[in-house]
Amino acid sequence: MKKSFKEGNEISRSVTIDKSRTISVAGGEFDVYATPEMIRDIERTCKDYILQFADDNEDSVGTQVNISHLGATLLNMSVEITATVKALDRRRVVFEILVKDELDIVGSGTHDRFITDAIKSAEKLRGKAEQAGVL
Repeated sequence: MKKSFKEGNEISRSVTIDKSRTISVAGGEFDVYATPEMIRDIERTCKDYILQFADDNEDSVGTQVNISHLGATLLNMSVEITATVKALDRRRVVFEILVKDELDIVGSGTHDRFITDAIKSAEKLRGKAEQAGVL
C-alpha cells in the first residue's frame, strides 16, 4: 500500500436507489433500500478506495460488516456513503461508515477489509475451484 493510505483518510460516494437496490415494504406500497444492497454498496465503496492506493498485485477482501440500518430510503432517492479509515493494523483496514439520504442518517457502523496478494489469492481460488469441480 502507498504511504498516503492512512488513518483518517475519507471517501464519499453517492448512490441513487434504483429498483435493483430495493425491497418492497408496507404491504407492497413502497420500495426501499434493502439492507444487503446497502452493505454491497458500502463494500464496493471501500474496496474501490483501497484499490486507489494498492501496489501492483494487491487487492482486498471484506472480513467483517457491522452496519445498523437505521432508516428507510425510498426508491429514486440518493444516499451518500462516507467511509473513513478508522484503523490500520498491517494488512487489516477498519472503516467507520456513515450512510445518509437527503433527509436522514440511514446507516452506520464499521466494515473491515484485509489487503491480499491477488496472485496468491487467485492460485488458492483456482485450487478450490478445481477441487469443487467448478472450473
